[in-house]
Amino acid sequence: MSASFMFPPVGFGPGSQIGQEDEELNYLAMPSGVHVYEPHVPEIDDPATMAATLAFLGDLQKQAQAWREGDVRMLPRHNLSPAAGAAVNDALGEGEVSARLEDTAGLVEVQETVFAGIWSLRAYGGPPGQDVREQVEVSAFPKALLARAFPLRRARPDMAAGVADGVVNAPAILTELFDRSENWKPQNSPHVVNLSLLPHTPEDMALLETSLGRGRLTILSRGYGNCRIEATATPHVWRVRYFNSMDTLILDTIEVSAVPEVACAAVEDIADSATRLREICAVLQEESASPQGGQA
Repeated sequence: MSASFMFPPVGFGPGSQIGQEDEELNYLAMPSGVHVYEPHVPEIDDPATMAATLAFLGDLQKQAQAWREGDVRMLPRHNLSPAAGAAVNDALGEGEVSARLEDTAGLVEVQETVFAGIWSLRAYGGPPGQDVREQVEVSAFPKALLARAFPLRRARPDMAAGVADGVVNAPAILTELFDRSENWKPQNSPHVVNLSLLPHTPEDMALLETSLGRGRLTILSRGYGNCRIEATATPHVWRVRYFNSMDTLILDTIEVSAVPEVACAAVEDIADSATRLREICAVLQEESASPQGGQA
């Protein structure tokens, strides 16, 4: 007895299911509007403002050009006139990384410019609006923030006392993190604990947060979604969380490092920033030398 086969088989493939003819495939929207750097040259009419702005940006370009890995180069800017300060702000713009540090010494606000590795810092010695100091820094990440991000010393909490019911993996994770923190050296590679891949309970998370404590520095890196970085009260230990464009947590980590790499500018980035600053200075120099330059 022979069997007969039909090829292709009936009942499989597109259009084979009842009511499928009217259905449409729906896809998640892909990211659009990718930001691409475009040089922005401020419009300056006053000759004195043009001269001050050009002098400041020229000095900044030289500092960026001379920068080498590990350097920190700073230019004070609180002595600029309001008009020149506004023109410098216009030229530098705002980049993807911002930071805020607050301790007993005061408040420091940091905004990366559109030139990676060039940071605008504003420090308040007292209440906001009083004793304000401003500077621009060329560095992978502002070193002044790192010096104040953590307490100088912090005793390791007693892991054997007061562990609540429901705690499973937190004691082992904390032992690992405290060991890494206490033995940290500048040449060490970053050590990352991926909480998104580790089984943990709400009680685990509560114990982790209580035991590590909260530090003084918060960093926000914006791109496709956000990366929120918070210093804990345990030296060199950071909570690093990544959110997608819908503000949904997609990766939750704890990192032991000098500062998470996602917040830092690379050597190549700063070299590129020096080149872009030179282009803007050249345009401003040309405008200031033209017959109409610096005139209303």
